[in-house]
Amino acid sequence: MVTRMNPLLAWRELPDFTVITPEHVLPALAQALAMQHTMLHQLLDHSDSAPNWERVMAPLSAMDDALDRVWGPVTHLNAVCDSDGLREVYSQGVQQLTAWHAELGQNRELFAAIGRLRASSVAFAQLTKPQQQAVDHALRDFRLAGVELAGDARERMATIRIRLADLATTFEQHLLDATRAFSMHISEQNALVGLPQAIIDAAHQRAVDDGKDGWIFTLDIPSYLPFMQYSACRDLRERLYRSFVTRASDGVLDNTPLIKETLQLRRELAELLGMAHYADYSLATKMATSVDEVRSFLLDLADRARLAAERDWQELQQFARDTLDLDPLEAWDIPFVSERLRQARYQIDQQQLRPWFPQHRVLDGMFGIAQRLYGVQIRPANAPLWHDDARFFEVLDGDGQRIAAFWLDPYARPHKRGGAWMDGCVVRWRNLDGELQVPVAYLVCNFDRPLGDAPALWTHDEVVTLFHEFGHGLHHMLTTIDVRPVSGINGVPWDAVELPSQFMENFCWQSEGLDLISGHVEDDSKLPAAMRQRLLAARDFHSGLQTLRQIEFALFDLELHSEFDVDGSESVDGLLDRVRDRVAVIKPPSFNRFPCSFSHIFAGGYAAGYYCYKWAELLAADAFAAFEEEGVFNRDTAARFHHALLSVGGSCDLMAAFVDFRGRKPTIDALLRHTGLDAS
Repeated sequence: MVTRMNPLLAWRELPDFTVITPEHVLPALAQALAMQHTMLHQLLDHSDSAPNWERVMAPLSAMDDALDRVWGPVTHLNAVCDSDGLREVYSQGVQQLTAWHAELGQNRELFAAIGRLRASSVAFAQLTKPQQQAVDHALRDFRLAGVELAGDARERMATIRIRLADLATTFEQHLLDATRAFSMHISEQNALVGLPQAIIDAAHQRAVDDGKDGWIFTLDIPSYLPFMQYSACRDLRERLYRSFVTRASDGVLDNTPLIKETLQLRRELAELLGMAHYADYSLATKMATSVDEVRSFLLDLADRARLAAERDWQELQQFARDTLDLDPLEAWDIPFVSERLRQARYQIDQQQLRPWFPQHRVLDGMFGIAQRLYGVQIRPANAPLWHDDARFFEVLDGDGQRIAAFWLDPYARPHKRGGAWMDGCVVRWRNLDGELQVPVAYLVCNFDRPLGDAPALWTHDEVVTLFHEFGHGLHHMLTTIDVRPVSGINGVPWDAVELPSQFMENFCWQSEGLDLISGHVEDDSKLPAAMRQRLLAARDFHSGLQTLRQIEFALFDLELHSEFDVDGSESVDGLLDRVRDRVAVIKPPSFNRFPCSFSHIFAGGYAAGYYCYKWAELLAADAFAAFEEEGVFNRDTAARFHHALLSVGGSCDLMAAFVDFRGRKPTIDALLRHTGLDAS
C-alpha cells in the first residue's frame, strides 16, 4: 500500500511535502530503480539501429528526470528537516543510488550507443548545439566514471564511488550533530554586555523554545557570529570560538578518519583513470585546464592582496592594543575588534542596519530588480510546504505566463543544515511527450526568525547572502534551454556556476538597488544618504584579509588533492600550516581543527574546486562592470547578459559565452576595483 500510494511516485508539478514521510523513501526508491533498469533495457533494445537523439539521449534524459523526481525531494527534506528516521533511510538511499550511477556510468553498451551517435557525421550534424554539447558531456562523464576500465579496476571504481558517497553523507551528519550538540546557556544579565537588543531577544527566544530562562547561544551562524562580533565578555567569546573551530574533531563525531579515507579513495580513483591526482579528475569538467593554471591564479591574487592584508592586520592589532587594551590579539578577539574598528571608522554596524531591511521590503525590492532586468514578475502562490517557515513564489513572463517557480526557506532552526544554498526541484526540459517542464527551485538560508508579530529584520550581510542564492535561482529558472543535461545549472562548469550568484550581489551595493530593497520597518523610509555612504565606504573594509582567507582555503583544497601524499609524513593540518605560511597573514591557534568542518570539499562537491568562488568572482565583477558602464538597469545590457550567460546553462563553452557578452576575455581589473585592491 505504501508503494502504490507513495507521494514520491505520484507527483507531476510539485511534490507534496505535507504527506511525505521516511517510510515512503525506500519503497519509492526501489520502484524507481526498477523502472530505471526497465527504461535502460528499452533504450538499449533500440540503440543498434541508426543512432539519433530520440533513440538514445532523450530516453536517458527521461531516466534522469524520473529518478530525480523521487530522490530530489528526499535530499531536500534531509537538509531542511533532518530526523533520525529520515537520516537512516537517506543513508541507505545514497548507497543504492551511488551503486546505480556507478553501474550506469560503466555500461559499455550505452557508452557505445552514444559514441555511435557522436561518430555519425550525419546524425550528429542534425543535432542542435545544446544537444551536441550534451552528447559530448555524456561521453566525457562515462570516461570519468571508468567505463573504459576492465576487470577488477571496473569493480574497484564502483566500490570507491559508493564508499565516497557514504563518507560525504557521514561527514555532513557529524558536522550537523556536533553543531547541534553545543549550546551556551547564559543566566546572568551582565554576560550580555555589548550585544545588540535584537541578538539578545533572539537568544531569549531560543531559551524559551528550550523551556529555559535566560538566553541561549548556539554554533549556528546567526547566533555564533553576532556574539563573536559584539560580546564584550572575552572569556565567553573564547568558549564559543573553541567550540566552533573544534566541531566534529573528537569522539564519535570526529571527521578526521573520514578525511583521510576520503583523500585516499579520491587519489586511487584518479589513478585508476590514469590521472596524476584527484585535482586533474576534478578539473576535467571545469573552465580551468590545469592545476598550474589554478595555482598561478590564486598565488597571483594573493600577492596582489598581501600589502593590503598586512596593513589590515597591523591596524587591527594597533586598535586592539591602544583602544581596547587587548594585547596580544587572540583569534576569538578578531571579530569583536574588527567590528569595533569598523564602527569607529564608518559609524555603522550590521545590527544598526536591520530596521531598514525588513523581509517584505527586501523581497519586494529583489523581485523588482529581477523585473527591471529581465521583465519577469514574481508573486506568491500556493504549494505544499515542509515547514511553516517556507513560502512559495511563481515567476511570470511579460505575457503573464508561468515560466518558473521557487520555494524560499529563510530561517535557521533545529534539524536544518547550516549555511545557504539553492537546489533544483524541477529542471526545464521538453519531455518525451513534447511537454515543456517549468523549472522549480529551492532557495534556503539560515537567518534569525522574526520575534512575535514583528517582521524579520535582516542585516545587510544577510541580504547579500539572499541575493547570492537568488542569483543561483535565476540561473536555474531563467534558462531557455530545453535539453535537460545542459539546462539551467546542469552541465555548467563548477568554476562558472557561481557567476550569476556573485553577479546578483552587486545590486545590494548600488544606489539604485538599495532604493528598492531598503525601507524602514516603521515608516518605509529609504536608507538615509549618510548611512548609505558609510555602508558603501565600509564595503572594502579589510578586503585584503578576506581575500587571503578565501585563497588560503582554495589553495589548501588544491594542494590537498594534487601534491599532498595522504599516506606520507605530513598531516592534513601540517599541509594547512604550510599553505598559511605561503599566503596567510593571520595564523589561527594550534587547536583549530578547520578541516573537520570544511564540508564544501568533503561533503559539498567542491573538492579541488574551492577556487571556483574566486574564479567566478572575477567573471562576475567583470560582467557587472558592463552594467556600471552602460546603466545598472539598462535593459539592453541585461538582455545581452541573459542571452549570452544566464539563459544558456551548460549548452556552450562558457568562456566563449563570456566573450560574446563582454566582447573580450575577462580581466582582473573589475575584481580588484570592487574589492578595493586596485590601489594596493
